[in-house]
Amino acid sequence: MTTTMRMKRILVAISCVLIWIQFCRGQQFAVDGTVLVLDDSNFDSAISSFDHILVDFYAPWCGHCKRLSPELDAAAPVLATLKDPIVIAKVDADKHTSLAKKYDVDAYPTIMLFNHGIPTEYRGPRKAELLVRYLKKFAASDVAVLDSDSAVRSFVEEAGEFFPIFIGFGLDSSMIEKFGIKYKKNAWFSVAKDFSEDLMVLYDFDKVPALVSLNPKYNERSTFYGPFEDGFLEDFVKQNLIPLAVPVSHDTLKLMKADGRKTVLAIVEDEDEERSKELVKLLKAAASANRDLIFSYVGVRQLEEFAEKFDIDTKLPKLVVWDKSDEYLSVVGFESIEEEDQATQISKFIEGYREGKTITKQISGPSFMRALHRSFDVRLVYILVGIVAVIMILQTFLVKGSDEYQRVPNQVQATTQASSSVSEVEKKEYTAGDKED
Repeated sequence: MTTTMRMKRILVAISCVLIWIQFCRGQQFAVDGTVLVLDDSNFDSAISSFDHILVDFYAPWCGHCKRLSPELDAAAPVLATLKDPIVIAKVDADKHTSLAKKYDVDAYPTIMLFNHGIPTEYRGPRKAELLVRYLKKFAASDVAVLDSDSAVRSFVEEAGEFFPIFIGFGLDSSMIEKFGIKYKKNAWFSVAKDFSEDLMVLYDFDKVPALVSLNPKYNERSTFYGPFEDGFLEDFVKQNLIPLAVPVSHDTLKLMKADGRKTVLAIVEDEDEERSKELVKLLKAAASANRDLIFSYVGVRQLEEFAEKFDIDTKLPKLVVWDKSDEYLSVVGFESIEEEDQATQISKFIEGYREGKTITKQISGPSFMRALHRSFDVRLVYILVGIVAVIMILQTFLVKGSDEYQRVPNQVQATTQASSSVSEVEKKEYTAGDKED
């Protein structure tokens, strides 16, 4: 074999190895502002190629998915221009069922945000402009350094009201950098180097150093003057990641469970009622004086499936203490709170809890009657009863008309016939092929 032939074979072998390495590394995706179309063949490669990628698991027949699609198309080019780009992609989950199963997709659309390959379900806004503002948080620096009043104002405005904002005035960025990394998914962190007295008046602090917490969504503000040691500093950050009185939702439950403090939970009929809003104001006042506890509330009308775990057959509103386990505490004498002088009752409830005047109760599942009420429309019951009655009447006339000398059925036979009729009706009503999507 000549030297030339050996060199050719070596070059071919090297080319094959390079092609194989490139294949193993996965496809190269362009960040050009378009929504990537992913499937079983390129999904893992796409996830590993980007630090931040938002994936829409959709079904072609889904109306909500069709409305979401143009919003994602509008947001994609804006997010692609960020210093640390965020890519938007989509998967036809109705077709690629293995991917849907892998990420527990059981409703459409399901949106997953992958940060460095780690998925979390996205539950933020879905309009393009708000979606962009929400997602910028994940591509931002851990701690922003602000060098003027205008920079501070711009930072707060750009942050919006989706996450709490922490601004360290007169603090070194290294003091809060670890919290900026640890709580990046939950809040904005920044330090202001140069600022005026006007800004101090605006954010209501009178000396430095100070760490100011803003929660624009709930119109809350709090200031920490030290000591600036890790334990005290982190306690302040954790306490201000959620509002003084937090409504129960999927996202706030995750925050409460991660917090570690026990929760004083108020259960009301309807969060939107004026009397419930007044109760929330009282809960905020109690929360300010009892920062070792979380104060939260939930309306039966808004989230019945969650509220009924705490025995809502008793008179509402009611208070319980919950540590996010399968048990909760009821304070003796305060199974419910009357509408008059609720502030005093809340104080006495907390006092009774701290003194140990409590009864431990188990979180329950939905009661049979409530489950029945949710599962069946009362009108359906009336319809079924009517059908059975009509069938029985028709059967009686048909029997009499066909043979006037036929024996009258005895009670056992009549019962059997009625039961048979009911069974036939039920069989027709609940045929497996009649299920709705």
